[in-house]
Amino acid sequence: MFITFEGVEGSGKSTQAKLLAELLTKIGHKVTLTREPGWGSFGELMRKIILDERDLELDPFSELCLFCADRAQHVRDFIKPKLQNGEIVICDRYFDSTVVYQGYGRKLDKRLVNKIAVASTLDLIPDVTFLLNLPVRAGLSRLQTRGEITKMDEEPLEFHELIRQGYMLIAKREPHRIKKINADREILEIHEDIKNFILELIPS
Repeated sequence: MFITFEGVEGSGKSTQAKLLAELLTKIGHKVTLTREPGWGSFGELMRKIILDERDLELDPFSELCLFCADRAQHVRDFIKPKLQNGEIVICDRYFDSTVVYQGYGRKLDKRLVNKIAVASTLDLIPDVTFLLNLPVRAGLSRLQTRGEITKMDEEPLEFHELIRQGYMLIAKREPHRIKKINADREILEIHEDIKNFILELIPS
């Protein structure tokens, strides 16, 4: 099974992905936790270029291509082999992030972005995507206590609002895949909802 986590900055994706991985491992499943960008040497390089290099101003289309190049390598060299080996793979961000960040946030042509983003999955679509739904201001406020701020975090409020709108539209369009979770609660409350949902799909 392939599970992804999505949401605005500060929504708690990484925390909830980690908690789910720990839960599934504890009940006997073989689980791999990964993220985008940032898997392997290529992913770490992409992450540095896209999120950390503040002196480098990327063209939005260049940014789109880098995210998608990273994903294609990630899927081919890491995610697909793990799935073929019978593991559950949990990924912090995937192609939905590209659709909303580059299509809605950067305002590139949405049809083009969607086509490239889907192509970069090499036909690997998640079985379940948890969308952690949180007001933008609440997420950005959480970032102040996180410590590590990326270039994407520093984008203006309008940018982040467009991201959230994009996510809501995708969730409405694909309710069979995307499970919206109220992320404006305590960490363990959120985890409990995710746990109850996933255990109906994956026997303990």
